[in-house]
Amino acid sequence: MKSSGDSGTSAMSIGTLAARFGLATHVLRHWESMGLLHPVRDTGGRRRYSADDLGRVATILMLKEAGLGLDTIRSLSATADRATRHEILRIEAEALRSRIAAARASLEFIEGGLNCEYEDVTQCPNYRRSIAERVGSHVPTDGPARCGEPPARHACRRGRVLDLPSGDHR
Repeated sequence: MKSSGDSGTSAMSIGTLAARFGLATHVLRHWESMGLLHPVRDTGGRRRYSADDLGRVATILMLKEAGLGLDTIRSLSATADRATRHEILRIEAEALRSRIAAARASLEFIEGGLNCEYEDVTQCPNYRRSIAERVGSHVPTDGPARCGEPPARHACRRGRVLDLPSGDHR
């Protein structure tokens, strides 16, 4: 992945490229030391980055945002073999799907706390059910589809039947 030409863009200094992405210059130097970037050097020995390098930094950042580590990114950039690339990406896609599922479950748990009107959320049957699932035990609740009847008006909105006074149903 040697840099070549400037593809219509003048060469950038390390500071300019780093600023463009909100990175510290040491990050680009580290990526270079790992073989992810290959800037050309000017006559004074300063790094000069081309439009190709700009795209490469954007690619690295997108892959990092997807959860790939630098070693994996280096493996991807080092292979021209489609089957190898697909195997690496298949593994990473499965890991990302797992992280997304965990994040969705976490969001559901947090939203359950936000939507629960129990004074003490730890008494909410949905909270207790979530905790029981996490620890792998059974915690008695007020039934599989009810939020219980706290002393005050309650509406636990986690896709469950709501218990509201006076026949008030949302």
